[in-house]
Amino acid sequence: MSDTHDNISMQPWRGFASDNYAGVHPVILEALTRVNSGHQVAYGDDSITAELDERMAALFGRPVGIYPVFNGTGANVVALSSILNQWEAVVCTNTSHLHMDEGGAPEKVAGIKLWTVPGINGKLTPDSIRSTAHDFGFVHYAQPGAVSIAQSTEMGTVYTVEEVTAISECAHELGLRVHMDGARIANAAVALGVPIADFTVNAGVDILSFGGTKNGMLMGEVIVVFNPDVVRGVEYFRKSFMQLNSKMRFASAQMIALLSEDLWLASATHANGMAQKLKSAVERIPGISIEVPTDANAVFARMPAEVVERLQDKWRFYTWDSPTLVRWMCAWDTQESDVDAFAADIAAEMAAQQMEDSRMNAS
Repeated sequence: MSDTHDNISMQPWRGFASDNYAGVHPVILEALTRVNSGHQVAYGDDSITAELDERMAALFGRPVGIYPVFNGTGANVVALSSILNQWEAVVCTNTSHLHMDEGGAPEKVAGIKLWTVPGINGKLTPDSIRSTAHDFGFVHYAQPGAVSIAQSTEMGTVYTVEEVTAISECAHELGLRVHMDGARIANAAVALGVPIADFTVNAGVDILSFGGTKNGMLMGEVIVVFNPDVVRGVEYFRKSFMQLNSKMRFASAQMIALLSEDLWLASATHANGMAQKLKSAVERIPGISIEVPTDANAVFARMPAEVVERLQDKWRFYTWDSPTLVRWMCAWDTQESDVDAFAADIAAEMAAQQMEDSRMNAS
């Protein structure tokens, strides 16, 4: 019997839908092969995870607690569960990944109430935190217990060191703990051009979800505990929420490879650079507007829905809350030729649409 696999779907292709669409960095694959020999103790008591502990301590300039997990949703749910009491809630933006894109996992898995507030280009502010963190001691109100910010945000923007510090100071003043969703933390670090400690632990963050999957890893993130005084039972939540990897050395080896020789920053620098190149190319095209600052590796643009639909027949990317608002995401493996070809197609489709609009208006 002949092979009936879909040969078209198996052909390599490029798109701008998500940095999750990109493959695994070759250096990461090599690291997996290197640790795939002999035996190691399971569940994180291996020498590779011990080395990762040392690497993370060096990265942040102090001892930290590390807990590798399978994915970003798991990292966020486990991290938040470990800093909340059962009756407490989390303040986050209404566009956050935590609220919009984790399938209700915080609520369904951990029973965490999310207090969502409007963000400014995806960002929380001290004022927006105070607008929701109130009625402490009122039994009918889910008690605010933590703040969660994403770095970079779901809108592709980046919190400055001063913004993170102000949020942390406000949260701690109110008795709240601070969680950072760092699924794209490397892109934020590159955009800011400062050591990662400056906008995390030194800025008052209590616990971090350190992302790797979107930056070239096969899978995996690491929960990083900065303030053990407010974190309880993270190791138990990791197990009971099905995020404890028995063969943890493979997750740890990937993160070590990512951190080695600053591969995490090099890959993010490339992705951010490709986003800037794409933004520069399309913002000159009449009829297209850039809707959100391109701080990291995402470009948000507005264009006619008809053009969006035609472009999506050839290129893969997401619309965002509207048929006319699109998100184009660049990854560690996005090539200049990808950007050039995509921008050329956008320009051609926009020109064709303008001609069609002119013809319709004249008739």
